[in-house]
Order: sequence, then structure tokens, then C-alpha cells
Amino acid sequence: SDMQALAVQRAFEHAWYGYRKYAWGWDELEPLSRTGHTWFGLGLTLVDSLDTMLLMGLKDHFEEATRWVRHNMTVAVNNEVNTFETTIRVLGGLLSAYQLSGERIFLQRAEQLADGLLPAFNTPTGIPLSDVNLATGYARGPTWAQQESSVSEASTLWLEFGTVTHLTNRTEFSAAAERALLAVANKRDSNGLLRGLFINPFSGALRSGAITLGARVDSYYEYLLKAHLIGGMRDDKYGVLYNQAMNGVIKKLLGHSRPSGLKFIGESKGGKFVAKMDHLVCFLPGLLALGYLHGMNDTHLSYAEELMQGCYALYRTRSGLAPEIAFFNDGSETARELGGGEEGEFHNHDVLVKPSDAHNLLRPEVVESLFVLYRVTRDPKYQEWGWTIFGAFERHCKVAGGGYAALDNVLVASPKKRNKMDSFFTAETLKYLYLLFSDSRLLPLDRWVFNTEAHPLQVFDY
Repeated sequence: SDMQALAVQRAFEHAWYGYRKYAWGWDELEPLSRTGHTWFGLGLTLVDSLDTMLLMGLKDHFEEATRWVRHNMTVAVNNEVNTFETTIRVLGGLLSAYQLSGERIFLQRAEQLADGLLPAFNTPTGIPLSDVNLATGYARGPTWAQQESSVSEASTLWLEFGTVTHLTNRTEFSAAAERALLAVANKRDSNGLLRGLFINPFSGALRSGAITLGARVDSYYEYLLKAHLIGGMRDDKYGVLYNQAMNGVIKKLLGHSRPSGLKFIGESKGGKFVAKMDHLVCFLPGLLALGYLHGMNDTHLSYAEELMQGCYALYRTRSGLAPEIAFFNDGSETARELGGGEEGEFHNHDVLVKPSDAHNLLRPEVVESLFVLYRVTRDPKYQEWGWTIFGAFERHCKVAGGGYAALDNVLVASPKKRNKMDSFFTAETLKYLYLLFSDSRLLPLDRWVFNTEAHPLQVFDY
């Protein structure tokens, strides 16, 4: 297992080599053109990867990146940044780097950044606007969504803002994020689920839509459990909300594929079940196992294990990597119509993929769940599955000269690369793979809670 952890570390070093050489200080490396890309102007990949380097013991790289944060990072950038993405990636990255290294500069930058993000919450409902200018404090929602925020944008901020409050004793941060999370939670239905993807920061209305654990909603459910855990499980309101929601998910959204009987989580649209699952949903087996570990519900572990099997099935493509979105053949006509026809079928015809959904962005959710399930059950098959997935990333995504690249189509044996390496590859995918093969005394799950960008934050007691 040490050999496997080392192989993952080498992969990180290869990704970092490309970033350092061609995109240093930029938000992202474009690996094929060997150029840097700006999204927010905050050195996204660098800050997102600080804790990964610390965990891997890459001291020189970490110290060099720390110098950049100290001398070159401007937090008050005159750019509109996404409130949620900046919170989970940049604020989360700074806070973890501080808690793992004790370097004060990270806490200073985190507090500056939290101050810059705070104007986004200045709405009648306390639900934050999706974008904010860190220099001017001007905040707005996207014009294409009537200024609405997605559910995840509004509700996935509490761990980070709560940690800033915990470390600075400035209560305005946790108060703002808690108000937002509870405003969203108040829109839940009788099963604890949210029927919609967007919420209006001015009126507080949830725009009616699908019930989903996929894009635009996913991390709301994740932060119900994690808000409960990071507070040392002293305040039960989040635990109650989490349990209600998970029981609702199992009751309303659990599907079974044919012919193999794989378990998956679908969506509910206008009261109809749709057998569609985003790769993003595969955080759920890990979440259920984490809840089980902390005594939330004894029945949740078997659901976690069965859903893990369904999620791993997404990797049984010709390339060995998963598509962004899959449909499961649950025997309904819809699945056939929505799936990709013959060439998009795999795993014994259980899984169907549309050509437009067949790309892979180097996402972490399946290896994240493998890591948590391995920690909870010690079943070696989870390490074996992770190693197989890692091998496929190495085979198809590695770019000569540094970096890794997203793929166009996982349904073919040799997919074409895309000129993109999201910061979550080094922040999450490689970190979770490394932890899957490392000693479990590294970041014990009773003392650390991972934010939705894989940044470990200390339980407030410690």
C-alpha cells in the first residue's frame, strides 16, 4: 500500500510540474497548450493543492507555494468571483493549510477572503448572491437564472465560515452561513428533500424543479451531516435534518438496474422517477458511510456499500473511466429513450450513456467514497477498485511534459484529451486516492471533517 500511495504522490508531482512550469500563480493549467487560465485570479490550483502537498510531505513545493501566498496573492481582486466555488476551494484550502501547518499567513488570508465574500450575504433573506467582486463588494446573481442562486451555492458555506469564526472569534461569518443554510433547509418537503435547483435570494422562493442529488444541489445534503459533525455533534438540528433527508432519498430516489440489479440514485421530475445519475452523486456512498460511522443510522452502511457498487460500475467502460452522467436501465421506457443507444451501453446493458454526457473531467466523487468506505469497513476491495481507477487516469489522462487532462469520450478505448485540468484533480481526486492507500492515522475521521473540496477541517473541540 505504501507503493501505491507513492505512485499517487508521483502523479501529483507530475501534475504539479506542469502547473508550476506553465501556469504558476494562474488559476488553472491548460495542459495541452501549456498555458495558464484565469477564472477568479486567486491562484486557484495553487491554494487548492496546499494541503495535498502537506499530507504527501512535499515540503519544498509547499514552501514555494506558501511564499506565493505570502508575497503574490491578492485577495481583494477586482474580479467577480463565484461565492461558493471561492469558499470551498480557496477559503477551504487556506483554512486547511493553516490547520495542518500552523503558518499564520494562511489564517490572515482566509480572514481577508471571508471579509471579501461577506457582502454576497447582504440580501433580504440572507441567502447569498452567486457572485461577488472581492474589491468592491458588489454582488449579483446570474442574469440567465433571474439572479437566483443554485441550492449548493446557497447552502455549502457553513463549514468554512464556521471555521473562520472558530479561529477568529468573529461571529458574523458563521452567523451568515448558518442563516443561509437554514433558509434553504426550510424549503424541504415532508421527506426532507428539496424540489428544485434554484433559490431566490430576494424572496427566498425555491424554484420548482427536480428532486436530485446531482449538480446544483448535491452538497446541500453533504453539509447537513458535516455541519453536525464539525460542531462536535452538540447541536442536533443538522443531524435531524440529515437523517430525515437520507431516509427520504432511500425511499424516493433509490433505483435498481437491469439485468444486474445495481443500486443507483435517480431523480424525481414532476413526480416521475428518472433513472439518471450524475457522477457527482457518487459522493453519497461515502456520506452514508460517514454518517454510519458517527452513529447516525445503522441501516445506512448497507445502502452505502450497494451504491458504491453501482458507482464503480460507471467505470466499466472501454477506457476504464466514468462518464459525467449516466442513465440506468431500470426497465422503464425512459431509460432506453434517454440512454445512448448501442454504442453508449456498457456493464451488461445496465448502464446507458448519451454521447454528450460521455466526457470525464477527472472528478473525485467515486474515489472519495472509496476512501471513506475503506476507512469504515477495511474491505480491501475498495483499495483494489481505487487502484484500478488510478491506473486508468494514468493511462489516458497523463500529459507528457506535465499535468493531466480531462477526456472527451470514455466510451472509446483511447479517448481524446481536453485542454483542461480542474483544480479539484490535485485538491481532491489525487488526495483521496493518496489517503485510500495511506495509514488511517493520517487525518482520523473523528477529528477532521472534509469540506466538499476535500479540505480537512478540524472538529471544533480540537
